[in-house]
Amino acid sequence: MLSRLHSPYLVGLLGYCTDQDHRLLVYEYMPNGNLQEHLYSDGTPGNPPILNWETPMRIDLDSAKGLEYLHECVSPPVINHDFKSSNILLDSNFNAKVSDFGLANLGSDKVGGLVSTRVLGTHGYVAPEYALTGHLTTKSDVYSYGMVLLELLTGRVPVDMKRPLGQGVLVSWALPRLTDRDKLVEMVGPVMEGQFAVKDLIQVAAIAAMCVQPEVDYRPLMKDVVQSLIPLVKHKKGSKIVSTPDFHHRMVTLKSSSIDSGSSGAREN
Repeated sequence: MLSRLHSPYLVGLLGYCTDQDHRLLVYEYMPNGNLQEHLYSDGTPGNPPILNWETPMRIDLDSAKGLEYLHECVSPPVINHDFKSSNILLDSNFNAKVSDFGLANLGSDKVGGLVSTRVLGTHGYVAPEYALTGHLTTKSDVYSYGMVLLELLTGRVPVDMKRPLGQGVLVSWALPRLTDRDKLVEMVGPVMEGQFAVKDLIQVAAIAAMCVQPEVDYRPLMKDVVQSLIPLVKHKKGSKIVSTPDFHHRMVTLKSSSIDSGSSGAREN
């Protein structure tokens, strides 16, 4: 399966070796490590934080394009199964590539690519319907992607039971705050604090809110996520932005909710 996946947004497989009982896969080198290391950086020279808004937005877009490729450009679609911040690798220019397909599954040719499997993946990133039923779809990857967006916005890991009561599970704590402008600004983590325009923050929050919806059908397709992120990243002239009508309507509704809930004195960057 790995040998047939070719995208600039996936870590490339360079070769492999088999020697008796030994097996080795060789991937391209990604010198800037993974996104998780930068989100929770201690500021040391070998582990610097990401110090601006544009870089993580570009990382978000690149990784979304990686999932879009797996879901839309491969037949049958490939479900990543274990998408998380530590599996988003960064090259020397902080271009992001999705890695680690050790748990990946081939979906069906039907919309959503339903697969039944025993529950694997990483706690906190796993979609609720997959955890309960073992039914895995491309929308399961969408949920995991939404969790990574929440990590980036808040600087919090998906599950941290050392936090105060009601704050240990990131999605439960964050979801009701994503449509409240004042609470949204307050929940931004230290890495991103002061680096964003409020209108861009509202856009990202709306995307995250849709991705982590408990109901599978309410989550967007990754191709719609990609289209919604493009305006937030400086992109090449001529890039075309196209989204489905239903997705566009829900984005407008969520963003309007955030704006209406904010105080009139909030600063718009």
